[in-house]
Amino acid sequence: MELLLGDRRYDVATRALVMGVLNRTTDSFYDKGAFYEMDRFLGRAEQLVDEGADILDVGGVKAGPGPEVTEEEELDRVIPAVEALRARFDIPISADTWRASVAKAAYEAGAVVGNDISGFADPDYLAVAADAGATVVATHIRLRPRERDLEPVYPGGVVHDVRAFLADRAHRAEAAGIPKQRIVIDAGLDLGKTTPQSVVLLRESRRLAELGYPLLLSASNKTFLGQLLGLEIGERRDASLAAAALGIAGGCRVLRVHDVKGTRRVRDVLDAVLAAPA
Repeated sequence: MELLLGDRRYDVATRALVMGVLNRTTDSFYDKGAFYEMDRFLGRAEQLVDEGADILDVGGVKAGPGPEVTEEEELDRVIPAVEALRARFDIPISADTWRASVAKAAYEAGAVVGNDISGFADPDYLAVAADAGATVVATHIRLRPRERDLEPVYPGGVVHDVRAFLADRAHRAEAAGIPKQRIVIDAGLDLGKTTPQSVVLLRESRRLAELGYPLLLSASNKTFLGQLLGLEIGERRDASLAAAALGIAGGCRVLRVHDVKGTRRVRDVLDAVLAAPA
């Protein structure tokens, strides 16, 4: 399996890539705005790169409920950040946005990935990515970003319904002119899923990977891990690493994480195991 990010090619048949999370938000569920200021943001980026991040993922609006962030505000947060990262680091940059206008500006600033948790709800999103030659991440979500989904129901079962949704979004991306090697899928753990539903999706990662697109795992420090073990956000590191290991074994090939150093170690062990001769 091959993944294209900008002009780079990655063999992800057995090797996963580590995507470091960079928030330029004032209310991130994890860092609570600790890296909103540009100097602290860039310091955090340097740390993630030094720890071995393969990709940097920049977001200006958190996924969960919160105060409105206008398109102009999101642009002001994301675009200078992408420009600064592009000037400093030789590493693929991803824009975590569901707005086509923000994605377009991010591509012009140097990003090569559009990470969209809305499942391409913006009708212009795929055309913008295709025109830019960008890679896209299709994420499953039941409602819309920032909306509470307290009682999610999946008539066909959560794995079946999420799988069908992701297959549909990936096919839409191909129909828009995006090559298969530039399409990534993500089950969207915690996004319109109960803790048991997220756990089942993580366990059944292989069924999603069988669709034939690189599978992204975004489990780092998420609510379902905290609820499983009764852990606050700052206590979920070990649980996040366990989820990463299980995800890689189940076919996940991009890991979106806060702890790049720890995840790299997990990835390197699993890489050696999966690549070992029979």
